Amino acid sequence: MTELSGLETERADPRYADIDRASVAELATLMNEADATVPAAVRAALPQIVPAIEAVTQRMRDGGRLLYVGAGTPGRLGVLDASECPPTFSTPPELVRGLIAGGEAAVFAAQEGVEDDADAGRAVIAAEGVGPADSVVGITASGRTPYVLAAVGEARERGALTVGVSCNAGTALSAAAEHGIEVVVGPEVVAGSTRLKAGTAQKLVLNMFSTITMVQLGKTYGNLMVDLGATNAKLRERAIRMVRSVTGASRERAEEALAATGMRVKHAILHLERGLDPDEASARLAAAGGRLRDVLEER
Repeated sequence: MTELSGLETERADPRYADIDRASVAELATLMNEADATVPAAVRAALPQIVPAIEAVTQRMRDGGRLLYVGAGTPGRLGVLDASECPPTFSTPPELVRGLIAGGEAAVFAAQEGVEDDADAGRAVIAAEGVGPADSVVGITASGRTPYVLAAVGEARERGALTVGVSCNAGTALSAAAEHGIEVVVGPEVVAGSTRLKAGTAQKLVLNMFSTITMVQLGKTYGNLMVDLGATNAKLRERAIRMVRSVTGASRERAEEALAATGMRVKHAILHLERGLDPDEASARLAAAGGRLRDVLEER
């Protein structure tokens, strides 16, 4: 506990000592000012973030999975980021996973003590069958959560690529992982409430991991999410707009192409631009590593 009390994320900032006397407007201003410092802290950590994402991308390109591991707020952020990948990029649910101490119940309600269970951290990695192809990203604001440290340690022993995301300097998590990312955001408006600046920083970093890896894996064309799953009216409309934007086709032709290709945007574009049927489009995309641009630019 002495170790914990010395962390920046646990420190009480005297600037916020009287927030219980502040008005709503004053508190909103204070929080907004505090939150505005987070992107700069993330930018300072880019030299740690970039090589970690490059390494994860290579593992995923070779068929590996990306697994986030955390407890409490960091665990929930991992689950959130992972759960957005299938609808955004049409990835299989097992490709990017969020593992949280205490299991699914902990997503919705705090599970007391689970973050201190190192055995459970090791067990979840074993249960997932983590191996050398995979990447495991441990997330903890303090950088010393036993569940996460044990999970990362077990993953590393199994040959997986390991990354640690924390919000203090010189953390045990950074020492345990191959790639340590430390986004030092300083003390919170409410002392120790790391769902605030620390949570925001972690969300920004995880946004980078999932988005950049997927872009590198050919899941976008420019900034268009051409691998989305068109599962509702809004997304179907977005699919039509993307097909029209890339091909210049009329709405009617875009709708026909999407219908003929199972509402797959890349396939519809290749049908209109190259006259490919769905099987031919799939084969060409597979040969190009999923990158639509490469197929369109083939001579």
